[in-house]
Amino acid sequence: MSVLLQELLRHCDRTLSTARFKDYCPNGLQVEGRPRVARLAAAVTANQSVLDAAVEWGADALIVHHGYFWRGEDQQIVGMKRRRLATLLSAEMSLLAYHLPLDAHPVLGNNAQWGQRMGFEGSEPLDADDPAAVGNVGRLSSAMPLQDVASRIESLTGREPMIIGDLSESVERVAWCTGAAQGYIEKAAAAGAQLYISGEISEPTVHAARELGIAYIAAGHHATERYGVQALAGSLAETFELQWTFIDCDNPV
Repeated sequence: MSVLLQELLRHCDRTLSTARFKDYCPNGLQVEGRPRVARLAAAVTANQSVLDAAVEWGADALIVHHGYFWRGEDQQIVGMKRRRLATLLSAEMSLLAYHLPLDAHPVLGNNAQWGQRMGFEGSEPLDADDPAAVGNVGRLSSAMPLQDVASRIESLTGREPMIIGDLSESVERVAWCTGAAQGYIEKAAAAGAQLYISGEISEPTVHAARELGIAYIAAGHHATERYGVQALAGSLAETFELQWTFIDCDNPV
């Protein structure tokens, strides 16, 4: 089966409520390809290796979390950007990208999917005052040592996380936000979390965790954001009877 590209886009906009978000990049169609989509590829980031793999697979469209045209980037179409766009245009392959809307969706989103895979219960918004905010607070089914949570993360992601805190410390209330969300650690502490998990870590995060008295785990930006785009692509494939595949690209960050 196949679907009109515009129908696919309308469905994504409705599903992800894209109009609610003021984002750092355009959400939705970033590069237009063929008017119909039968084969949909999904990936975290639209880098060159992903584009090449999607073309080789015969994708009509590629849907990602990290696309192009970020606020403040150089507007010239040269070098790496030219090569990427040339690949899309020569293959007539559309590029769809959903950033904050995909982080925030309560079922298909990166944070919802991360919490589900980690077995967190009772999810609530990290910032209840902002309807477009990302991040969640929940709990483990029972308290467990920080080391055991880290081991669960390593089993899920296939990579060793970075841990700040006493590995023997027992934690139960957990806050999390996938990707580059280390700056939300103060919100996590204010929400009463004993542990905060994000994708990336930065130098100030270590000091904040120690001074706020909260354990912290950096599980990887790419590693924590593999699941939302897979859930979205799978849902689209089921709705419109499409063929789909996930293209993973190793990234240690």
